[in-house]
Amino acid sequence: MASCTALSSSIVEYFQGDGFYRCGYCKNESGSRSNGMWAHSMTVQDYQDLIDRGWRRSGKYVYKPVMNETCCPQYTIRCRPLQFQPSKSHKKVLKKMLKFLAKGEISKGNCEGEPMEPLMEDTIAGDVALINKLDVQCGLTKLGDNLKEREEKKGKSAKKAESCELIQSQDKRAKLGSGEPAQSVAVPTAPKPGKGADLSKPPCRKAKEIRKERKRLKLMQQNTAGEREGLQAQREPPSLFSPEAKSNQPKALEDLIFESLPENASHKLEFTRFLCSSPLEPETPPNGPDCGYGSFHQQYWLDGRIVAVGVIDILPYCVSSVYLYYDPEYSFLSLGVYSALREIAFTKQLHEQTPQLSYYYMGFYIHSCPKMKYKGHYRPSDLLCPETYVWVPIEQCLPALENSKYCRFNQDPKAVDEGRSQEPDRVQVFYRKAIMPYGVYKKQRRDASEEADVLQYASLVGQACAERMLLFRS
Repeated sequence: MASCTALSSSIVEYFQGDGFYRCGYCKNESGSRSNGMWAHSMTVQDYQDLIDRGWRRSGKYVYKPVMNETCCPQYTIRCRPLQFQPSKSHKKVLKKMLKFLAKGEISKGNCEGEPMEPLMEDTIAGDVALINKLDVQCGLTKLGDNLKEREEKKGKSAKKAESCELIQSQDKRAKLGSGEPAQSVAVPTAPKPGKGADLSKPPCRKAKEIRKERKRLKLMQQNTAGEREGLQAQREPPSLFSPEAKSNQPKALEDLIFESLPENASHKLEFTRFLCSSPLEPETPPNGPDCGYGSFHQQYWLDGRIVAVGVIDILPYCVSSVYLYYDPEYSFLSLGVYSALREIAFTKQLHEQTPQLSYYYMGFYIHSCPKMKYKGHYRPSDLLCPETYVWVPIEQCLPALENSKYCRFNQDPKAVDEGRSQEPDRVQVFYRKAIMPYGVYKKQRRDASEEADVLQYASLVGQACAERMLLFRS
């Protein structure tokens, strides 16, 4: 057994889904079902492994739909940014933004391909009720003096970090845990901490970060043909295109996003990143991206006014979109689509620093919900098989989804979940300020009623996470 004084692992409380609740997508009053965990802390590697098994976070609540029982099965979807090419509707959104920034032109009418989300209140109504219920249960649970001290220290550090933040990541009006743009909501404009806060200026940043940002933008906005060809050569393998074919290739996403504006442009759009509240522990390994791993705000400032805020998780192998909310006054700019394209481009930038980071996770794809199928338009993309947890190109999945809401995408009938739990006694348990294998814990407690929950937890998180994460038991 190990003492928790050297604790640096994920700490979770597991809650088995004990019934059905209202679905925000099809409005079924008792059709949605999921299992969940309250994450007191979580490492980025554990969360990476969990979302690769169909989990998703909503604040500190991490949940997994019961796919073969819920009314609207939610399949984890990821885009491959290195091969991504914007569609015609995506290009329309980018050109619309460019015209607005350069000339102040406002396009009328909805843009083709604009995601039409269900109302935010409807979408998360059931989840909020479930989360609130779990939050009360967690509030009654004591993790021990050492853990409390650790949380207090984290709280003091968080207050320091949040002094530069304008928007709180857990705003209840935002769309939680879905990975898709929320219905437009009024962006809060509370003053920044401190006296005489000037809302016309972006939040404070370190000088080093500002210099890096300026240098990066300057490099990306160079217009000379030679520099553009150099950047293109870095983005695409030279063997794929001959010199003659390069001239006929469509503009890359970065070229469309960072197209130069005239000196007398009507509007100025700024883009900043800041840490936000999350169960994920920030990490800055030497072989990782400059910004490190963890959860971040992405703030969109238009002429000194904040118009949208996205929250993303930067993980070892991906950028995971958590949610977005934006000022309804600027809905004509299709900020949901624009932010997704911006995040895809950002993922490609991170890949240049950290080669293994090469995917963009868009949350859940719900084929049975017409308003949620737009995520499939970001190609190429893959869906996660809900039984074997392997990635399958979405083109191969769509025919099966037309016939059935719930599908196993892996075509090999003999294939199994390679990461499944095979040794539940090795599940790590945190009990009475000590860490021990479940095999030791159950001999001390001699309570058979817990075994079903622990076994289900292990099967859902997989053997690797079960041996790393600490399952809290009171």
